[in-house]
Amino acid sequence: MCGSKFIIELLKTGPREAQTRVAYSSASDFLVRLLNRQGVHSVNMKSQGNTFSSQSGFFAESGELGGSHPQFAEICTALYERELIALSVSTLGNASLLKRRMGGLPHHVRSVARYMVAVQNSGNLSPLDIDTHNGSWFAKQASTCPGVKHDNEKCAQWYERHADYGLVVPVLISSIEGFTIELDSIDIIDEETQRLHLNKYGWFTKAGKFIEAGDDKPFQRHLLKPSKAIMVSASCGHCWTHKNRTFPRALSIREMRLSTQINWKDYKSSKQK
Repeated sequence: MCGSKFIIELLKTGPREAQTRVAYSSASDFLVRLLNRQGVHSVNMKSQGNTFSSQSGFFAESGELGGSHPQFAEICTALYERELIALSVSTLGNASLLKRRMGGLPHHVRSVARYMVAVQNSGNLSPLDIDTHNGSWFAKQASTCPGVKHDNEKCAQWYERHADYGLVVPVLISSIEGFTIELDSIDIIDEETQRLHLNKYGWFTKAGKFIEAGDDKPFQRHLLKPSKAIMVSASCGHCWTHKNRTFPRALSIREMRLSTQINWKDYKSSKQK
């Protein structure tokens, strides 16, 4: 059974079963148990000593991800586990939508893992360091959120020149708990009203103000002008309370994929070069 199909079958059992992953010491333990439940007995991890070879064997034999690089396999496992748990506890009630998301998961996992391995091997594609065990980025966290003090005029000038379809952009999320910065992307540019529509968070002015009507969510959003500090914080999931730093959040596979599309040289769209 291929990777995406056995995951879909697992999700049919409901969130309680998937949540038992807390009893396992690592992402690889969790996936191996699930694979064995599905009859994939070729993956049998008896000790931590052969974790990498077991993971590599599964991803190579399944035909979903391929490759035998140890870090590649470990990143894939971590990304799969994280997205599985997120989907198992999500409120998605549409089975066809869930299947579509699961069907695209192998492609997104493969793309992120390959990029992360390339960054690790080259060292010059990104200013971010790699946590292969958790399938995430990490970097030193600033003492305060770099997006809190923003210049609306400079933001408007930057987006007036560089707004483009598919451009990865940062959004400051403020709540009573504190601050974080999320990655989103532009999917509509309305030149007549000087507005930008983001794929997840909706309409903003080019100066960064959120303008969608009827918003009653317990947090505020502000489109930020990209900078190294801001984009690094967003890619690493850095979070702050109103007083100091706190634990980072785990990025979804969507945000991880967006993080691989960042142009670290000047944050502009590659189409503008």
